[in-house]
Amino acid sequence: MKKIKLSSLKSKLPKYPNVLGRDRFFNSSILIPIVKYKGEYHLLFQKRAKHIRQGGDICFPGGGFDSTKDKNYKDTVYRELYEELGIEKKDIEIFGQLDSYFTSIGVIIEPFVGKIRKKSIKSMKIDKNEVEKVLLIPLKFFENTKAEVYTLKNQVVPYEIDENGEKIEYFPTKSLGLPKIYHEPWGNKDYKVWVYKWKNEVIWGITAFLIKEFLKKFR
Repeated sequence: MKKIKLSSLKSKLPKYPNVLGRDRFFNSSILIPIVKYKGEYHLLFQKRAKHIRQGGDICFPGGGFDSTKDKNYKDTVYRELYEELGIEKKDIEIFGQLDSYFTSIGVIIEPFVGKIRKKSIKSMKIDKNEVEKVLLIPLKFFENTKAEVYTLKNQVVPYEIDENGEKIEYFPTKSLGLPKIYHEPWGNKDYKVWVYKWKNEVIWGITAFLIKEFLKKFR
């Protein structure tokens, strides 16, 4: 066995903490884009194409970090806005970043805040394979509208019963000798979901939460 050297341990600890096990999760970046339109500030959203994952949801532009294309998470924002909306880097001014958001579905989001030049909105080239349409919603709508709040329950499920009545075991809690509390679903923690309704559209979940956190910066 190698001799343990505390000096070696000290040198390998990060100077600044990050997210432990980050590489186990899906890492993504989004932009909360501010656009000045008809004399007032708006937030730009996109409605996801119906045939893709989470189709029909309204979200901020962005996507998954790609280590073969992106040097950092800000690069992801620039790349995704160009791929999805045809907006070039020169037309985006990034002001800064909100705190990293670790979602309940195993996704880590790096939320950036910035401004998009109005002229680039008129010349957008929307990728219809990913985006159904773009929405511009006045910022004052969110400032003046109280979101609806719902409480869901989050559980850890060690097994499920399939449609044939067969038990599918994901984690053998009994054979591992774990306490009985873990033999059945556990946790049952409250999970709040925020919802905004604008015209015929519903903005909810992660996007609504990011709006709520973004608005705090104006207070």
